[in-house]
Formats: sequence, structure tokens, C-alpha cells
Amino acid sequence: MNSDSDLQIAGDILEVPHLLRAPREHPSTVAEFAGLVRSIAADRGAWEHLVRYDATTRWYHRLRTGPGYDVWLLSWVPGQGSGRHDHGPSSGVWTVLEGTLTERTERGTHALGAGTQRVFAPGHVHEVVNDAVEPAVSLHVYHPGLTTMPMHSPQCPAAALDADAAPAR
Repeated sequence: MNSDSDLQIAGDILEVPHLLRAPREHPSTVAEFAGLVRSIAADRGAWEHLVRYDATTRWYHRLRTGPGYDVWLLSWVPGQGSGRHDHGPSSGVWTVLEGTLTERTERGTHALGAGTQRVFAPGHVHEVVNDAVEPAVSLHVYHPGLTTMPMHSPQCPAAALDADAAPAR
């Protein structure tokens, strides 16, 4: 029986820097974009002072751009919504930073609290609404950067959609 461990045979990988991948300056995979969202969300000092609330329209601010992607910060006062839309050729990752937002899709209606993260592909149709009594803030990354947001007519009244929807999570 051989008593040598893999570590004894190969050596500590951390001692062999040429075997480690250099960290990328910009994300390029879904996991890296999700990580970017988590990283920005965790750094409240980078975004909290920028948030504004507007009772007449949803407020938004481009927080960052990179090669082929945009990062947006949005605020939602109670009752504000996006309308039913998709994001054209863009994929994305978004998260709720503060408050609660409701996402409605063909698959159901879900209440999303702070820390909830969603990923979507091109052509994903949804509506996001602040149905709560407190304002909400969300962070969105689009790849490629958002150039179009086609609006879709409502499938059916929200009450009918909610009646068939899975329980909110």
C-alpha cells in the first residue's frame, strides 16, 4: 500500500503560481456575472448614496460598464412596475438589494426579498412590480449591454395570472 498523499506527490498547488488562473478583470460567464452582482450588492458604500426615489417614474442609474456589459441600479416606490417586457438579445443577472419586488412570468408570480438573485436568457419575458408598502432597490447586469427593452401586451389581467400562479416564494 502506498502511503503518499496526492499533496506529497504533486505538491501544494498554491506554491505553483503558474498553474493558477489569473483573475479576470471583467466577468465573462454567468457565474462570474452572478459573482459581480453579489460583490456590488455587498459593497453598500458603492451604491447606497446614489439611490434616489421618484414618485413619477422608476429611477435608474448606470453604475458601471465593462466590455459588453452594463450594471444598473434601480429604485421602485410602492406601485411602480416595469411593464411586461424582455431584454432583446441581452442576458442578465439581477438581485433585490432592499425591500421586496414581485416578478411575474408565464411560470408564476414570486415575491423576491433582499438578497434574492435571478438569472435570465435573451427573450425572457417578465414584469417586475413593487407590490409592497416600502420602497425597493435592485441591481441589474445585462450582457451584452441593454440596448432594447421590447414591451409586451399583458397576457391577462394580473388577478387571473395570480390565480394560476404557484405560491409566492
